[in-house]
Amino acid sequence: MKGEPSTVISLPPQPGEQAPDFTLPSTAGADVTLSSYRGSSNVLLAFFPLAFTDVCTVEMCDFTGGLDAFRDANAEVLGISVDSIPTLNEFKRKHGIAVDLLSDFRREVCRRYGTLIDDLFFSQRAYIIIDKRGVVRWMHVEEEPGHKRDNVELLAQLAAIE
Repeated sequence: MKGEPSTVISLPPQPGEQAPDFTLPSTAGADVTLSSYRGSSNVLLAFFPLAFTDVCTVEMCDFTGGLDAFRDANAEVLGISVDSIPTLNEFKRKHGIAVDLLSDFRREVCRRYGTLIDDLFFSQRAYIIIDKRGVVRWMHVEEEPGHKRDNVELLAQLAAIE
């Protein structure tokens, strides 16, 4: 139907399943591989539609403000969008974002995690918490792009797996 949201390519990995591994370029200057966190840190994958949009900016700034709390929860926050590294670097610079942002410019990880909106060619807003063993422990995909989870909820989900 006209005006209806697009269908997503596949379903995200479900709690209890091994998180699909990936390697993406990051704003830290080196590629980031998800499996490199196994045994040392939980990971919050935060898929976001596009840099410089209102909700995405607030969301990444909120993660920056709560970064110490996430680190206290032994969790790395990785923001993932389809934007290029130069765009993500400018986004970080302009808004003082301290979270590492990953570029899924080829949309491969968004497809693998079931967050890509096929006809819009960018990701839904989604959160996936992965434990130190690489297992998905919690996930949430926003139905509306203007909605986001707040840090309190995300930190509570992280606390539940310790």
